[in-house]
Amino acid sequence: MYTKKAIAKDWRRNWKLYLLMLPVFAFYIIFCYKPMYGIIIAFKDFQPGLGIMQSPWIGFENFIEFFTGNYFTRTLSNTLIISISNLVFGFPAPIILALLINEVVHKSFAKTVQTITYMPHFVSLVVVCGLIRTFVAEDGIINYIITFFGGEASNLLQKPEAFVPIYIISGIWQEIGWGSIIYLAALAGVDQELYEAASIDGAGRLRQTWSITLPSILPTIITLFILRLGQMMNIGFEKIILLYSPMTYETADVISSYTYRVGLQEFRYGYSTAVGLFNSVINFVLIFIANTISRKVNDTSLW
Repeated sequence: MYTKKAIAKDWRRNWKLYLLMLPVFAFYIIFCYKPMYGIIIAFKDFQPGLGIMQSPWIGFENFIEFFTGNYFTRTLSNTLIISISNLVFGFPAPIILALLINEVVHKSFAKTVQTITYMPHFVSLVVVCGLIRTFVAEDGIINYIITFFGGEASNLLQKPEAFVPIYIISGIWQEIGWGSIIYLAALAGVDQELYEAASIDGAGRLRQTWSITLPSILPTIITLFILRLGQMMNIGFEKIILLYSPMTYETADVISSYTYRVGLQEFRYGYSTAVGLFNSVINFVLIFIANTISRKVNDTSLW
């Protein structure tokens, strides 16, 4: 147990390190915790001229309007479909890439692959969406491949059934290299003597991967999986609004894009805050459940 004397001694020794933490604390306080005061708007008929505290209270009317409205089922189902699809196909992709790179003997080739797969992450999202629109246009390269195999060319972004695959595949392409960094770092910490012992026992590379590599990086995988679940409902509206159109609202309109339209285009601040708060509560419940299950199953958790 720390005493005042021990704390003072630690401060004198490490005060420079603590000062380096101040910008981080300031960032979270200013941009993450202070804005939480605005949650009150969800329970009010917010009028900018009156301010937050002077606007009249309306209780849960904004929530009731959203739950009973025409867009609740559509936005919730679309959010879940895209999130689950992204989790099923997008989460394992960096792990698989990291395992493949780890097996490459020629390190120069491995570094080249890493560099190429990292690059899309640093490209502006606007540029990425512009590339996607060009690729899937009626005269784009994707339709060229489709027509080559006897299909019919069409603007794929105008088809509701094609929006989710385009969103998921493009997301994997953009983030697979960046997401593999932490797994490659975890793989670098695996004891090489385990592989040598397994090789002497006759285990092949596939068996070594299954019995040594994956168990060694399992805590990292579980931690990132829990964090991913906590962001499951937070589909960035930026990419959605850059790719969707009224023709694809049926499958593309998610909670975040709906909140953007209602809040910033229709100026219904209280209603949009209620929708966003509902989304955040669902995320909190998901990450709490995932953390609890993980702690009970394999003693790995965030808290």
